[in-house]
Amino acid sequence: MVALGDGQFARASVSLRLYKRTRRIRAVLRWSDAGKSPEIYLGEVSGSTRQANLRVAWQRAWDRGLLTEEPLPPESRASSREVRAVMRANRSKDTKPELALRSLLHAKGLRYRVDASPLQGIRRRADVVFPRDKLAVFVDGCFWHGCPLHLRPAKTNAAAWAAKIEENQARDAHTNELLRAADWTVIRVWEHEDSAVAAEIVSKTLSRLRGRGQASGS
Repeated sequence: MVALGDGQFARASVSLRLYKRTRRIRAVLRWSDAGKSPEIYLGEVSGSTRQANLRVAWQRAWDRGLLTEEPLPPESRASSREVRAVMRANRSKDTKPELALRSLLHAKGLRYRVDASPLQGIRRRADVVFPRDKLAVFVDGCFWHGCPLHLRPAKTNAAAWAAKIEENQARDAHTNELLRAADWTVIRVWEHEDSAVAAEIVSKTLSRLRGRGQASGS
């Protein structure tokens, strides 16, 4: 970002210009301001790839104090713009893995409730709920729930983030205990897992539960 003054910021970009006669590449920092496109010359670059040249150009812009980080909104709990972007990308509802799983379950002819509380009086919600069968399905995000395969320790405010994830994991375990004590079946799926495989697990679990219910009722 480029600071425009008075708390205003503009997103910057780097352009690489090749001069055919000299074969030299010049890097320019550009941004938009009130309909205009100011630019600052960053010098020549001579890397072997475009990516290398962009990296050098951006570093020069930072070293010259031309760039800044846009301040976080006052209400944000994130420690940096990067962390905020991750938090916003990891939605708590209607994520792509959830939508994919629900679509596959619907295609199998299964009907369910979405983002519902399996137990009355307890503020715990499952992503997919089959009330009659007492089956609760959770699609856990790798970031918020501490996936052992994809979780990367935070570099900034690491202790606070570790505590938050541990709190979420403890809550997940307690939710499982509450549901199972009430004779519910719990299925937890990581967001990185194959949605088709997850749908098949849910379908087979439902068949087993319904078969058990028919057997007990006969």
